[in-house]
Amino acid sequence: MSEAIVLAGGFGTRLRSVVNNVPKPMAPVAGRPFLCHLLDALNKEGYEHVVLATGYLHEKVEDYFGNKYNGITIDYAVEHEPLGTGGAIVNGLQHCGSDIVTVLNGDTLFSINHKTLISVCDEKNAPLTIALRHVEDSGRYGSVETDDDGRITAFVEKNDKGEAGYINGGIYRLDRLLLDRFPLGQQFSFEKEVLQREYQDRRFYGVRFQSYFIDIGIPEDYDKAQRELIPVTSES
Repeated sequence: MSEAIVLAGGFGTRLRSVVNNVPKPMAPVAGRPFLCHLLDALNKEGYEHVVLATGYLHEKVEDYFGNKYNGITIDYAVEHEPLGTGGAIVNGLQHCGSDIVTVLNGDTLFSINHKTLISVCDEKNAPLTIALRHVEDSGRYGSVETDDDGRITAFVEKNDKGEAGYINGGIYRLDRLLLDRFPLGQQFSFEKEVLQREYQDRRFYGVRFQSYFIDIGIPEDYDKAQRELIPVTSES
């Protein structure tokens, strides 16, 4: 069974000017919570079980989706105090039966072919594979560099240089053993404590995609999503 964890506990601090009464992934976009668009995409990619890693105003997520949505069985991994992205993933893994799962940011829609990401993960026998997206200004996100084989060779910090590059698209295929040393309930950043700290010693791979990508983390892109998601979801 294909399983995924969606990190859906964001406060949406930068969106408070336009959305202030729901968790960030529940922000209304094109008439529905943004999370609906993300779950619809996962359904089309064949996922049958999704764990929503929630925190802030988690009841609003549970009340809306319940335990079933569009053919997907839903479980909830609720954090009662902030655990960071890493702690949230560890919490979510408690509800997964698979050794290797997909993890997604709940405020980003990246319409990749998940079978491609999974196949690279399997072929390379990699503990972690990341979906990468080319953007004209990578400075807002920080960029990811790979060698000719796709192995990650560097994570470049956010900057104001305005250079094109590949960014972390917020979709991971990971082996749960990667996080085995972190106890349940420990707060930590997956990006800082795992990605940036361990890439030199472990075989982490990046897979480049040019698929549709939107991150609703700032008001400008939230407004952009309102204009774009209706045609994107209807055509996909």
